[in-house]
Amino acid sequence: MKKLTLLLIPAVFFTLISVSTVSARDTLAQLPLKNALENEKVRSSISNSIPLYWGDQRHPAVVKEFGKFPTSKRTSIGGKSDAEACEWALASAIVALQDRARREGGNAIINIKSNIKNQPHSSTTTFDCLQGGMMVNVALEGTVVTLGK
Repeated sequence: MKKLTLLLIPAVFFTLISVSTVSARDTLAQLPLKNALENEKVRSSISNSIPLYWGDQRHPAVVKEFGKFPTSKRTSIGGKSDAEACEWALASAIVALQDRARREGGNAIINIKSNIKNQPHSSTTTFDCLQGGMMVNVALEGTVVTLGK
């Protein structure tokens, strides 16, 4: 009986590890920025008073730079598609960046890029979203500035 128990312990342990690994999901998706910014719920949550410039998008001349600031926002998938959840997390990350710009005294955010797991991805058309089994994560980094007219 002891031999059987000793043989079963590693098998049970291996099975538990395998099940937890299989059920975990960690998928990096690049989603269209345009779709997210046109989503009515997203659009209504972000402010037009702090303009956003993605990647190397052209912008007016920088008068003053306040620094680069990161943000990372998560939201649950519960009742939403992965894309919807990612769009909500993106909206929260944008709101956080805009709040930071206001606190710093800036009037815009330039060079916004995704920064999932400290892996920057600069784009004018997509954003990165890390999709898990129950949560999604959007991490952004942007430079707060004052732009000239």
